Amino acid sequence: MWNHQFLRKIDFRTLPIIIGLMGISLLVISSTTQELVDFAETTFWTPLAKSQLRWFAIGSIVYLFFAGFDYHKLRSWTWVLYVATLGLLVGLFFTNPIQNVHRWYRLPFIGGTLQPSEYAKLVAVLALSWYLEKKEKRSAFLASLIVLAPFLLILKQPDLGTALVLYPITLVMFYFGGIQKKVVFFMTLMAIAVLVFVLLMFLGYISHEEMRPVATKFLKEYQYERLSPDTYHQRAAQMALALGGIWGSGWHKSEFTARQWLPFGYTDSVFPAFGEEFGLIGVFLLLLLFFGLIYFSFQVTAVAKDRFGRLLSAGITVYLSVHIIVNMGMMCGFLPITGVPLILVSYGGSSVLATMTALGILQSIYSRRFMF
Repeated sequence: MWNHQFLRKIDFRTLPIIIGLMGISLLVISSTTQELVDFAETTFWTPLAKSQLRWFAIGSIVYLFFAGFDYHKLRSWTWVLYVATLGLLVGLFFTNPIQNVHRWYRLPFIGGTLQPSEYAKLVAVLALSWYLEKKEKRSAFLASLIVLAPFLLILKQPDLGTALVLYPITLVMFYFGGIQKKVVFFMTLMAIAVLVFVLLMFLGYISHEEMRPVATKFLKEYQYERLSPDTYHQRAAQMALALGGIWGSGWHKSEFTARQWLPFGYTDSVFPAFGEEFGLIGVFLLLLLFFGLIYFSFQVTAVAKDRFGRLLSAGITVYLSVHIIVNMGMMCGFLPITGVPLILVSYGGSSVLATMTALGILQSIYSRRFMF
């Protein structure tokens, strides 16, 4: 089931990329949380930077475990994990809310929180891979139900951004899984229509206020406000990126972010916080690292030797890609801000562990590419 010898066959090209992203994460978290502590002098290891390092250490162990674990064995655990995840999502509504939403469990013994929705996306990929692997005719309706259950529970929290991440994952997996072409085509048209509408609104071609009477007939007022292209968070993120210029202000030398004018500089807004300090050159390096990670992840799909591995790796790669695209799109003013983390860079234990689990599974598939 677990064999350390397969660790020798993983794609070692991804390791510098992962370490680089972790390093960037610690740099930004250290800088953006300096004002939250009462140190007389600047220090790298703020409490949140230390916490993120601990999560990276735990995540590395998780990564090595799943890289050596035979991904075929995940089949027999699929529905156990699926039902357990749904149970955790339902259980959130019987706990006290945190920040007025039902997204996290408090973990009193380790002083942290657990966000089941981060793992629900990965479990949904696993469940779809299990179902779509079957050779007999696959039902788009049944496959949709697999995703619909966690989607609705996450939406109820409410966490629109995390819920919507499931849509492109489902679309791509339907394509690779052989679901009827008409269904895939219809889903693609829906996605393009919504994306074009949102882009036109955020680029100013469609008036947010003029659309309000129509949109609020099926959306609540607070939900529609999230589609506003002129929120303080949107302006602050773009301001931080603009202030970075070509070379950036330098580490620990930002003015806008350091004064806490950029909301959530170490979580959702980590990208503009990094952009202000390291400028266009730093952003280019970050994009290069993400490009390498996604490129090598897609290569796993290309070399996977069985249908289950191809579906699983394709779903995981889209899962990683969507987080990157959506987070950066939000911060650049092209998409509404919905709280999607930037993988391996944003602060958060649940996001780190889910991402490292996903990357470990990819390496399990890659290291077994010569097995028949």
